[in-house]
Amino acid sequence: MSRAQLCERSGEPLRLVDRPVPEPGPGQVLLKVAACAVCRTDLHVVDGDLAHPGRAFVPGHEIVGTVIATGPGTDVALGTRLGVPWLGFTCGRCEWCTSGRENLCPAARFTGWQIDGGFAEHAVADARYAFRLPDALDAPHAAPLLCAGLIGWRALKAAGNGATLGLYGFGAAAHLIAQVARWQGRRVHAFTRPGDEPAQRFARTLGVAWAGGSDEPGPAPLDAALLFAPVGALIPAALRAVKRGGTVVCAGIHMSEIPAFPYALLWGERVVRSVANLTRRDALEFLALAPRVGLRVEIETRPLAAANEALARLRRGEVSGAAVLIP
Repeated sequence: MSRAQLCERSGEPLRLVDRPVPEPGPGQVLLKVAACAVCRTDLHVVDGDLAHPGRAFVPGHEIVGTVIATGPGTDVALGTRLGVPWLGFTCGRCEWCTSGRENLCPAARFTGWQIDGGFAEHAVADARYAFRLPDALDAPHAAPLLCAGLIGWRALKAAGNGATLGLYGFGAAAHLIAQVARWQGRRVHAFTRPGDEPAQRFARTLGVAWAGGSDEPGPAPLDAALLFAPVGALIPAALRAVKRGGTVVCAGIHMSEIPAFPYALLWGERVVRSVANLTRRDALEFLALAPRVGLRVEIETRPLAAANEALARLRRGEVSGAAVLIP
């Protein structure tokens, strides 16, 4: 048997259950889960911001585990350590899949939502979307790389090569990408919830040039802004903060209502864009880069049985860095 946290209905606590160990199908691997980070997307799934898939499911999409069984046609050695991210399946045939943009596949399915995820002792994954991890990081510290790191990396690439970046929302993703941006030689400004002095102090320990509230103007205009907080009102705030020609990147899968704003904020060839999911190329690039950067991955760990507590702390904004569940 295998313990797992089930989401049976949106807005209700997860329920810890014993269930049979899942079996891998063709092209799949069965992992003994060593760690699974807790992401804001898990909140969107559990709280109902993303539609419930219509069946009880296991959340969690930042999975680190060891292969203990494989399905037919799967060429992965037993004992291999792999990481499993949000994007869990694509068709491989559509115009997006065949042009290196599988993140936009209309038939995509997602780990910890439409595919059972890693808030469990065992998880099954498509071997195409399971990646070898840097040896230097143990399982709890590697887990946040698989969404916070990967979506942050995709957002950073979408922002262009500007020298001064603003990060809005300083949680799991921003604390990793701030380090990457500084390693690249950029200047980073961290914008937190107004009055969130602990988050601002945390950002400064990671070497950002300035940290303050999202209601503050910041010390200098930005070349680009990355929005990790799912707050629509931050879009006009970020547009005010970026230079002409600057880019505002929305990195989340869900965002609250975007308020109306004057066209003058967008004028001057400013750009607002989203990033969606990740590609395998993003994963290979970032997981190869992480050891070179020497990332400091800040985590707090909880046992699998405390998944609801971990989600509640994230919901209240009390997590510094990333929360990680240990089965």
